[in-house]
Amino acid sequence: YIGIGEAKNNRVKQKDSINKISKKNTREDWIFDIILYTIGVLLIIITLYPMYFIVIASFSDPAAVSNGQIMFLPKGVNFKGYKQLASYAKLWTGYRNTIAYVIMGTLVTLVVNIPASYALSRKHLYGRRFFTAFYLIPMFFTGGLIPTYLAVQRFHLLDTFWVMVVPFSVVTYYIIVGRTFFNNSIPEDLWEAAQLDGCGYLGFFFKIVLPLSKAVIAVIALWAAVGQWNSFQDTLIYITDQKLYSLQYLLYTYLNQASSLATMVQQSGGNVSAVANLATQQTPTSIRMTISVIVVLPILFVYPIFQKSFVKGIMIGSVKG
Repeated sequence: YIGIGEAKNNRVKQKDSINKISKKNTREDWIFDIILYTIGVLLIIITLYPMYFIVIASFSDPAAVSNGQIMFLPKGVNFKGYKQLASYAKLWTGYRNTIAYVIMGTLVTLVVNIPASYALSRKHLYGRRFFTAFYLIPMFFTGGLIPTYLAVQRFHLLDTFWVMVVPFSVVTYYIIVGRTFFNNSIPEDLWEAAQLDGCGYLGFFFKIVLPLSKAVIAVIALWAAVGQWNSFQDTLIYITDQKLYSLQYLLYTYLNQASSLATMVQQSGGNVSAVANLATQQTPTSIRMTISVIVVLPILFVYPIFQKSFVKGIMIGSVKG
């Protein structure tokens, strides 16, 4: 009985000590959660506030925006900036061109980079090291603008739709990301099993590999689409036909015109012709905010569709095994 009593006492003591430890851990965890959530909320505010400021500044009084009177709430709400941009006839042409560039450029990028990354991931590829170096070297050592322009000119791509799609579709970084995914996710045993069922290289790639690679396809498609949407320099260098101008280039020229007109108004004391009416109604700062909203808004609608795949894609290669 004495031994049984001691055992019970020991169990009670152990339970008490466990309860004390659990209470202590719970209190520490509670403090840690408060600190963690506080930091998280601050980071969210720091990240979202600039975007929020741009939105409220785009439909606030231009004078209040220029004077720095806008902080958290809009003042003098008006939509003159959006109305003026909507009346800019070339804007809709730029939208149409940019959407076409994004769709076709993303498709071409996927068609070019996904098969290349899969081929480089296979160990039985003859000359694998040579082709890997062939892709990697131009990533660090490029020919420069003049040789690139001459090459585009030789292929008769200047002032064409395809100059915005074809010349820069091969991206070494996309190939590296895809190769890493295929190395970690598509084992050789799967290829051997497909061979036993009579599946060839093309059948294995289209019927097995691609359905299993939705994450990497989605993330590369998103990167390509965003890059194509923000493309500005290519239009500036390779296109002179106004019918082929991209949205970003048109908005850039529009902003420059507004800034020039505003400067003319200031220098002349406001006595300029009606051509400068735009500058007197909207300041360059206000126009810049409106343009930023118009450029970013479509991407904000597209991103949630690919969010899950994007998160998976950016984690490719971060965990080995």
